Amino acid sequence: MSKAVAARLGLAYLDTGAMYRAATVWSMETADLDDAASVATAVRAMPLVMGLDPAAPGVELDGRDVAVTIRSTEVTSAVSKVASNLEVRAELKRLQRQIIDQESSPVQAVHSGGRGIVAEGRDITTVVAPDADVRVLLTASEEARLRRRSLEVHGAASAAAVDATRDQVLRRDRDDAKVTQFHVAADGVATVDSSDLDFAQTVDAVLAVVTQVTGREVAPSA
Repeated sequence: MSKAVAARLGLAYLDTGAMYRAATVWSMETADLDDAASVATAVRAMPLVMGLDPAAPGVELDGRDVAVTIRSTEVTSAVSKVASNLEVRAELKRLQRQIIDQESSPVQAVHSGGRGIVAEGRDITTVVAPDADVRVLLTASEEARLRRRSLEVHGAASAAAVDATRDQVLRRDRDDAKVTQFHVAADGVATVDSSDLDFAQTVDAVLAVVTQVTGREVAPSA
């Protein structure tokens, strides 16, 4: 959804969740996951390049394309251990703010020409970019989220596939809730509940918020 909104608005796109996954891959390769200090040191030295084109964002570690690797079950199982490390979060937030500021500058922007960026992540609206022009909390029921993640990971939304996904999703929620309040919209943040919306409707709902806040008209999906 964030990629589609970025493309429709002609903006860059940043998947901050992918940054935490990349940090997990790097830590698995170069540090001891059970040693918080070791992980933090590794992440501060991590040679990460985030692609900002919503059509092909990409993630590179030390010149390697890891876009597929970061979505593996092994990484998914370990990412909360890295993402809950407060020193890691501080470093990645610094990098995220750097990228957001970069894409707001006509001189420094890599993709948007300085028009801006759509940044996706659980603490973007409150911690990373609380001064963003538009802030949206995209939410959905637990049932809808499990079904969608099951389709993404297993290619099916059968009862068995959903059950296989349940622990992964709910455990991640519990772990992330310890370090960021992502379930409740802060003041000034618009909530879009996508439980009963399809993909195109969700994109249009978010773009409607953009129009409401900025006055910028965006044509609805065909």
